[in-house]
This record gives sequence, C-alpha cells and structure tokens, in this order.
Amino acid sequence: MADAPEAPRAQTTPPPGPGTDLTRRAFLRASGAVGTAVATGAARPDAARPAPSIRNRVQLGRTGIEIPDISFGSFSLEADADEALVHHALDRGVTHFDTAEGYTEGRAEKILGRALQGRRDEVTITTKYWAVPENSAAHQMKMLEQSLRHLKTDYVDIYMNHAVNDVDRLGEEWQAFATRAKEEGKIRAIGMSGHAPRLAQCMEYALDQSLVDVFLVAYSFAQQPSFKDSLKAYLSDWLPSLDIVASQARLPELIARAHGEGVGVMVMKTLKGARMNDMRAFERPGRTFSQAAFRWVLSDPSVDGLVISMTSTDAIDEFVEASGSGEPDREDLALLARYLAKNVGTSCLIGCGDCASSCPAGVEIPDVMRMRMYDLDYRQPTIARREYAQVGRNALACLSCSGTPCATACPSGLDIAGLARDTHHRLA
Repeated sequence: MADAPEAPRAQTTPPPGPGTDLTRRAFLRASGAVGTAVATGAARPDAARPAPSIRNRVQLGRTGIEIPDISFGSFSLEADADEALVHHALDRGVTHFDTAEGYTEGRAEKILGRALQGRRDEVTITTKYWAVPENSAAHQMKMLEQSLRHLKTDYVDIYMNHAVNDVDRLGEEWQAFATRAKEEGKIRAIGMSGHAPRLAQCMEYALDQSLVDVFLVAYSFAQQPSFKDSLKAYLSDWLPSLDIVASQARLPELIARAHGEGVGVMVMKTLKGARMNDMRAFERPGRTFSQAAFRWVLSDPSVDGLVISMTSTDAIDEFVEASGSGEPDREDLALLARYLAKNVGTSCLIGCGDCASSCPAGVEIPDVMRMRMYDLDYRQPTIARREYAQVGRNALACLSCSGTPCATACPSGLDIAGLARDTHHRLA
C-alpha cells in the first residue's frame, strides 16, 4: 500500500474484466467531474472540534439487541496495551464489540475480557467459533465456555459460526449446540459470518432453514446497487458503458431478504481493502474515504450496522465521526469513485473465488490474496504471517510456475502468479 496517492498513469491500464471500458485514468477524470474532496493531509478531529461520539443506535433484527451503527472489531487486538483502545472506544459511545476464539490466537478475547471488566452491563459482545461438521455439540459447548472464560462473562449476546463457506457446517451438531446454548442462557442470539465464494449459498440455506438470528457478512459500497446507479447517473457522460466488477452478485437481495424476515444484518470489510493512505490527500476533516464508505453502506435500509477493526485512537475517532452522519452525497461519491479508480486492476475482490479452481497445484489463491491484504493493506504483517502459515496449500508452487494456468482467472485482471510469488516471499 502506497504512503501517498499515485499520479494517474499516462497510459490506461487494461480493463478489469470482459465487456467494460472502465480504466484508471478515465475513472479518475470522471470522479473529479462529480466533485472534489481535497485536503492537505489526513483528516482527524482537532482540538477545536468536539470529540466524536456514536449518534445512532439500532435494534438488531428481531433479537431485541441494541447496537451502535459502528462497532469495534478486535481482529488485531494483540498486546495488553490494546486495552486502552477498548476504553477509548467506550468513551466514544461504542458499545458493541466483535471478536472470535481464533483472533490473535485467543489473545483478542482475553484482552477484551479484561478491558470490559466492571462494564459488562454497558456493552454487547459477539464472538465466533469455526465449527465444522466433525465437531460434536459437546465440543462446541466446550469452545463456547472457553470463550466465556476469556471474556470474563457468563453469556455472549451473539455467537457465530465463523467464516462459513459450506452448508454442512450448519448441520445437526451446530444446530443442537446452538439450541442448547440458548436454552441455558449462554447465548442470546445465534449467527453466521462469511466472506468466501459460497457465502450466498450458505446465507440462503440458513434463511430457508431458519437457522440464524444474525448475519455478519462482507459488504462494501461497490456491491450496493445504489452506488452503481449513482455512478451511472453522474458519470454517464464520461463512462457510457460503465461496469463495475463486484463479488457476490446475489448478496444485496439476500441481505434484503434477511432484513425482511427479521434477521439482523451486520456487515464487515466495508472499506474494500482499506487502502486508506491512498486517499489522504483527497480528504478533509469530516470527509474521509472511510466515512464516505460507512455512510454509503449504512444508507442501505437492510443493513443494521457495521463492524470495523479499530487499531488506533485516531482511527476510532475517524470512524465514530461517521455515526449517524446522514445520507451519502456527491462528495462521498467522488471519494469512493476515486478510490475504485486508484485500485481497479490491483485489488483482489474478496469473496469472488473465480480463481479458486484455476491452479493445477491446488494453491488456495483466495486465501493467499487475503493474507496479502492483511499484510499490505491492513498493515498487520504479524497476523498475516501467522494466518499464512495456516493456509493448507500456500503459494510455494507459484515460485516455479509459469503463471499460465491462472493468467486469465481474475475478473479484475490481477497478475495472480506474480502477486502470489511476492506474497510467499513476504509471509512464508
């Protein structure tokens, strides 16, 4: 991830996929035509402005659980000092905390538990476990009880089957466990999280079988029909054949269905790669890329709230400032369009999966690209290396491959082989 925005290239890059004339240069010019959001540096609250605070709270579907529209993601809680981030978020009105049994090898739950001691009645908590069909209901109960000990509580508000990409993971053992855990008061609501290629299939199955109270899914502005429609309306003179490559084409309809059936909808990965430093020169206070992205996704009537990893006090303040800040406008559209323009053809569509079966050596390309995102975009190299070590078939085979098998597999035109080789050198 670049530290400063790169200049438009003299020549246009190849289009991101079949049937589109969208290029970086054309899109940059078009986004400037919508409106310009320019600042001299990163937009942060200054001493003259009041401290930001959560301004909107919502009921999460039929659960009766109230959450802020912007919640604390603990994916990167690593050290004891990170308890201060939790306290800072609480001071800003953030009262929902999302974690998982596997985040930072269990440290995230423990840090969160210590930080929330004495304040449990002020907050709601989600935690998750990667349950597979082979895990018995009894085993899953043991994992829940371990999480409760880590979190220093006797219940969690939402307990999710983590990163589901196979309907078999929502089978009889998971259902038996979930029913018992709710009956015993250890869980208030059952959920499912996901961001992989078969997310839509798993969501539909969960809805058909009435298996969940809450979804947490990867969903960004680029997947919203309202964003695409706005771009077409405002940029039609510049890009008459505009087409945006997006993953999970059925996701908007399934989110709407879930909301209509009273299932809570929370979303994650709303920053589409989180390459925020690319945008700093185009921002001003109260008008940052992240705030525009949040406004856009929260304007979807089917979305109850979002979860975002909070890694610094400055980031918390920037994120919280978007809470309850109203509908997105043309200036937000300009920022989001510029972000897409800068990253078209260079950013993996998380959840796409078109490349998954293209490697004859079985390299798990989507996972490799996700670890690359953690390293370069999220700037979490320690976590990226740890996660990369768990990938069953990493990019080792790519080092001796011509790159031909996967050369045309990416709808965004990524150089899969080159990026995979670089990722292996970085993280292996």
